[in-house]
Amino acid sequence: MTGFGIAEGPVRGGRLQVEIRTVNHKHLSTQFRLPGELQLLEAELRELLRERLERGHVAVTARWQEAAEHPPAVQVNLERAREIVGALRELKTALSLPGEVELSFVARQPEVLAFGVSEKTPATLAEVQPVVRAAVEAVLVMREREGQALAAELGRQLDLISAHAEQVAARAPHRMVAERDRLRKTVAELLDGRPMDENRLAQEIALLADRLDISEELIRLDTHVAACRGALGEQAAVGRRLGFLGQEMLREINTIGSKANDAPIAQAVIAMKGELEKFREQVENIE
Repeated sequence: MTGFGIAEGPVRGGRLQVEIRTVNHKHLSTQFRLPGELQLLEAELRELLRERLERGHVAVTARWQEAAEHPPAVQVNLERAREIVGALRELKTALSLPGEVELSFVARQPEVLAFGVSEKTPATLAEVQPVVRAAVEAVLVMREREGQALAAELGRQLDLISAHAEQVAARAPHRMVAERDRLRKTVAELLDGRPMDENRLAQEIALLADRLDISEELIRLDTHVAACRGALGEQAAVGRRLGFLGQEMLREINTIGSKANDAPIAQAVIAMKGELEKFREQVENIE
C-alpha cells in the first residue's frame, strides 16, 4: 500500500527530519538515504520499521533541517609547550628567579592549545528513534485511510460476485431439465421409433446430473466470499490471505464454467471472472 509520513525533532542539538514513502511490494523492502552520523544505524532502523510494516517498498530519507552541534576539538601542541617550559626554566636559572612554571601560564601561550572542528561521531538509535517512529505512524495513518477505501471497493466486487453466483444457482435447475430433455430427444432420434429403455435412460440422466452438478462449487465459492468479508473486517495484515482466497474462488468459478454447458451460466461465469480479476489486482495493494 502507498503511504507517506514526515516528522522532525531535536537530535544532538540540531533538528532532524525523517521522510518515509511506501509503495506496494510483495515483501518488505527498505531503502535508506541517511546523513553520515546515521549511516551505521541502517540495520537497526530496518528492524524498527519491521515492527510496524509487514509489506511494501519503503524509502527512508533523513536530513538535517538544522545541523547537529559538534563541539570544537582541542588539540595540544606538545612540542610548542616543551619549548616554552624549557625556555622559562632556562630563564629562571640564568636570572636566579624564584617560583615554578605553572600549567595555566603555559596553556595561555600561543600555539600551545588549538581549537578545531571535531569529527562527526555516529548517532545512537535512542537519539533518532522518536523521530523515525513519528514518521512511521504518519505513514500508517495514511495507509489506514487508503485501506478503508480499498476494503469498500473490494466489498463491492464481492457483492457482484455473489450476485452472479446467485444467478447461476437460480439457473442451475433449469439447465438440468434442459439437459434431460436434450438427452431424451437425442436417444429417441437414435432409436428411430423403436421403444426406449426408460430405466437405462434414467441411469444416464442420473450420471449426467452428477457430472453437471455445481452445488458444491457454489457452496465453496460462497464460503470463500464470506471468508474474504471476514478478513476485510480485521485489523491485522490480510493481504496474503485474501490472495489465497482469490485463487480458491477462481478455481471454483472455473469449475462451474467447465460444467455449465449453458449460455446464461457461461455469461455469469465470465462476469464473475471479470470482477474477481479486479479483486485480485486490488488485493496486491493490501498489506
